[in-house]
Amino acid sequence: MYHVLAAIGSRIYLPSGYFGTVKYFGPIDGTAGLWLGVEWDDSTRGKHDGMKDGKRYFNCRVPHSGSFIRPSSVCYGYPFLQALKNKYVEAVHGTASQEKIVLGSSNGAIEVEAVDLDKIRGKFSNLERLREVSLDNEMVSTGNNPGEILSTCPNVRGLDLSATLVSSWDVVAMITTELHQLERLALNRNRLTPPSSHLPASAWLRLSELQLNGTWISWEEFTSIAILMPQLRMVELGYNGLISLSHAKISTVLGHIEILNFDSNKLEDWQYISEAMKPCASLQRLMLSSNGIERIPPRESHLSHLQGLKVLSLSSNKLHNSRDIDQLYEWCPNLETLSLAKNPLSEVSDVSRSARQQVIAKIPSLRVLDATAISTKERSDSELFYLSFVAKTVPGHDEDKLKEHPQWKTLCMSQCLGSAESLLYSSSLLLCTTEHGRPAESTADRDGRLGRYLIEVKVHQCSEPPEGLFTPGMQGGLIVSTSLRVLSTMKLGLFRLRLMKALGAGKNPRNRHNIYVWLRMGDDTLALLQNDDQELGWWGIENNSHIVVHISRQTES
Repeated sequence: MYHVLAAIGSRIYLPSGYFGTVKYFGPIDGTAGLWLGVEWDDSTRGKHDGMKDGKRYFNCRVPHSGSFIRPSSVCYGYPFLQALKNKYVEAVHGTASQEKIVLGSSNGAIEVEAVDLDKIRGKFSNLERLREVSLDNEMVSTGNNPGEILSTCPNVRGLDLSATLVSSWDVVAMITTELHQLERLALNRNRLTPPSSHLPASAWLRLSELQLNGTWISWEEFTSIAILMPQLRMVELGYNGLISLSHAKISTVLGHIEILNFDSNKLEDWQYISEAMKPCASLQRLMLSSNGIERIPPRESHLSHLQGLKVLSLSSNKLHNSRDIDQLYEWCPNLETLSLAKNPLSEVSDVSRSARQQVIAKIPSLRVLDATAISTKERSDSELFYLSFVAKTVPGHDEDKLKEHPQWKTLCMSQCLGSAESLLYSSSLLLCTTEHGRPAESTADRDGRLGRYLIEVKVHQCSEPPEGLFTPGMQGGLIVSTSLRVLSTMKLGLFRLRLMKALGAGKNPRNRHNIYVWLRMGDDTLALLQNDDQELGWWGIENNSHIVVHISRQTES
């Protein structure tokens, strides 16, 4: 019995909560009885890599993730339809017309009588009506006899088989071949052996979305599967330990993919990633969060394989040079949505006070940055800020500025050829020459250029929430007073993050909701500011405004 159940490659589950793959079944020298050699999904459960007393019994893909266990008390899973009925079909209670049930929201305190619950159960147990099926953690291990799945639930559009005991793509195909309407398939946190050479062509004909997060599948293995999915548009391949995207089986199917998610892998080389995306001609969204990318190199060739990209996530990487943003725009000239949160970029001294403004100015196609929309006024202010920043920090002629700031000339022209309103607004900030269309230095006030369009606010931090009036001592217990220079177009949510940093409250964005901000009004009353999507100017915050801040003790490190 154990020999049949414990076939090499089969998946097992322990009641303690661990999933694993059988790598060996048989005796171990110096011991009695039979053993299972298991590679655990959670490597911390393992003790070795398949070697005992100098003899190798099996190999592990992840080092030190293996161990030997006895075959008893191991779950080998259930057929698909059994797991489906276990979850979606509730047993009929009998012929009684009334039953007592406990309201879940009452924590067991309220019990009521319900009528004809068996009739309701029968309606929900009609598996032919199912469109979305979730069997996540339901221990599915195999399919059923031909025709049984098709006759039981023929209308399934979405199927979640995450964290199951399915061991191979052949088993997946055995199930999905009978789901003729299937469009979405999740196989997260499984370990699947490659398919055989005779998979049915009808296995995934209508599939458009595929999730393979945490499966340790390689790019080569994925592309060999994608060939059989002609309608595939969205793929998630996060948490797979991917180091490279080499040896892909190139096919026309990759040309239809619009969304790729590589979150939390180890794809560190931007140029290599771009080359691997060459077959993905329709790619519009690319997720590369938490991959260790340190640099965006200059684009050397005339053609970028990421020209059509509109949405890009680079959050939680290691980008630290502001020039990376200029080069990113060369690679992705149509980028509309970008995530750069949790990169060292904003900590570099020359951009720490203006990271968001510089990114906006350097990527003219951008509409959303770090989940915050870019208004027309914010773009105009950011571009003016950037022009003045370049004029102040880079001496010499236009050619010198262009070497370090490729958008310099374009922004100069756009500001000079913009609307009359824009010119009137910028006239007090920048002097525009007709020859070059660039900002010239003001001989009267060179050091005050930035101060002409930044506002300075007075910040007063209190140990306790204030009692409603602004007074010199502050009833809330004044801790410190300081000044900040910001753009009036800054959103309140970003202003909270700026306050966190200035007042030493850390940099965790989740903590911004624990910072309470009041504005001193003309009659010394304090108005609580709450809508993070509104700009500071909308709240009436202007130069020399007084802000009162209280930081809750719930902030996280």
